[in-house]
Amino acid sequence: MPQLELSPAERKALKGDAHHLDPVVMIGADGLTDAVRKETDAALNAHGLIKIRVLGDDRAAREAIYAQLADELNAACVQHIGKLLVLWRPMPEKTRAPDENRKPGPREVKVIKYSSRGGQRPEVKRLRVLGNQRLTAGGKIKKAQPKQKSAKKGRPD
Repeated sequence: MPQLELSPAERKALKGDAHHLDPVVMIGADGLTDAVRKETDAALNAHGLIKIRVLGDDRAAREAIYAQLADELNAACVQHIGKLLVLWRPMPEKTRAPDENRKPGPREVKVIKYSSRGGQRPEVKRLRVLGNQRLTAGGKIKKAQPKQKSAKKGRPD
């Protein structure tokens, strides 16, 4: 697979994004093994932009590893500084099967509370309403009442 090509502006933006990242994959004395390729591929799928630390001292070997990884994993070479390599690959779209039993998650609600005095701005609050909660007309969140338990089931015989 050919490696991705980046424009200088894209490369510059990715360098800035990668600055604060820690190395995710470390390549030791054994060099580029199948396990390293597999972990690098998994890290690219999970993060998109990763740093790799190569522990060897040979610069030519590091450059060869860098080019080989980028070519095999269809990634773009972003930066090579010292023993750190930065690779980027667009993250794949995550597909998820629809689940009929799944209920809606939390929702964000904007509550506007008008002032009793006419000239002031209304107060705007953003609230997060969970599945077991409801929003009252006054803009307060109320939790659902716990289910009532039977007195007969709770006592020992």
